[in-house]
Amino acid sequence: MANKITFPHNFLWGAATSAYQIEGAWNKHGKGESIWDRFSHTPGNILNGDHGDVAADHYRLWKKDIALMKRIGLRAYRFSIAWTRILPGGRGKANQKGLDFYSRLVDGLLEAGIVPFVTLYHWDLPQALQDEGGWAVRSTAEAFADYANVVSRALGDRVQHWITHNEPAVVTWLGHEDGVHAPGIRNSAEAVRASHHLLLSHGWAVPLIRRNSPGAEVGITLNINWKAAASNSAADRNLTREQDGKWFRWFADPLYGRGYPSDMVEYFARCGALPQGLDFVQAGDMDSIASPTDFIGLNYYARELFRADASPNDPQTVFSYPQTPEHWTEMGWENYPDGLTGILCRVYFDYQPPKLYITENGASYSTPPDENGNVPDELRTRYLQTHFAAAHRAIQAGVPLAGYFVWSLLDNFEWAFGYSQRFGIIWVDFQTQKRILKDSAKWYRSVIRKNGIS
Repeated sequence: MANKITFPHNFLWGAATSAYQIEGAWNKHGKGESIWDRFSHTPGNILNGDHGDVAADHYRLWKKDIALMKRIGLRAYRFSIAWTRILPGGRGKANQKGLDFYSRLVDGLLEAGIVPFVTLYHWDLPQALQDEGGWAVRSTAEAFADYANVVSRALGDRVQHWITHNEPAVVTWLGHEDGVHAPGIRNSAEAVRASHHLLLSHGWAVPLIRRNSPGAEVGITLNINWKAAASNSAADRNLTREQDGKWFRWFADPLYGRGYPSDMVEYFARCGALPQGLDFVQAGDMDSIASPTDFIGLNYYARELFRADASPNDPQTVFSYPQTPEHWTEMGWENYPDGLTGILCRVYFDYQPPKLYITENGASYSTPPDENGNVPDELRTRYLQTHFAAAHRAIQAGVPLAGYFVWSLLDNFEWAFGYSQRFGIIWVDFQTQKRILKDSAKWYRSVIRKNGIS
């Protein structure tokens, strides 16, 4: 008989979503335009011309969605606030209807015994602020602090877990350097400036949230994959270190009081991304960014192998799985659970955060309903099972992992991929908005009930 793996008492089993990906109602009840509204309505930006105007219609169906969460047995739910529902123009007078929506959602979760985890920023900057320069200008960080103050004053009496930003690295590099995410900018220097203002806005928001929500936990979520050199050559190892520096250390180091890593300052200068050096860093900024937090959230999905385009270079030595659905998800991401153990241990032992959460982990498989109306998504169940076991190995190694949020609760709008990718443990028919618990959700229900897996 297989051994049972049991998680710590009070471990928070949850699922996660974000506002633009599920809510719809993009212009209802006083909501303003966000950069994702503008970006997704610009032809050529999103696969199949998809957009989030309706998405999973959660704005209308939130009560049904909470009922489904309760059926699964979720102990926590991570969701984001749409900035433009609260402050349609990015700053100024709050839209009471927007605040009321999230207040009702929080009350509904608490009534169902589900702990709300609020993410203040999951990429949907007000378009009005983008028109003023967006994250590349300092005034946007000031506007974010005001927005954080408004939301935490309204919900801080009931919400005890706050995440300032989701994946600032993705906002920085995919939104401002590669241009494949909103706002669709391709400018490395602007991207680096944006990264600083994102971090600064986090640092300014933390004490405001603490003041408005006494006793609450406050943190930030960073994305981190397991990065490995394809061989032991100097070229492959240097490339891997650069990519880890760009995507993780550039954000994690200043959050934990180390400032921007010197090797990456040199790297960005070499690439022309710092034409005036770090001129955007003002006195006191780094102290603000390093405001003490209660946890770090980590989003993990895959392993990435790095092969330098150098000649001559060593033959590739790191094993990669064959191209099968079991080993590669439909996003083209490698299914590599050992990497989850690795990143948890690396982040904890390198940075010593008081607590960690897996704030996103999951897999895209588009298994449809069968003739009986069931969704037999065995590959997703197996993916989650192996990653839960990998997380448990990190706990055994001493990592204070306190919770795990599966991405995603619902099939949703998957950014540049539109509706072509399905990460949900709940099937959504986007024509009828019918929901079906996938087999992975039913399996997850048993995991939560037992607080463990076999």
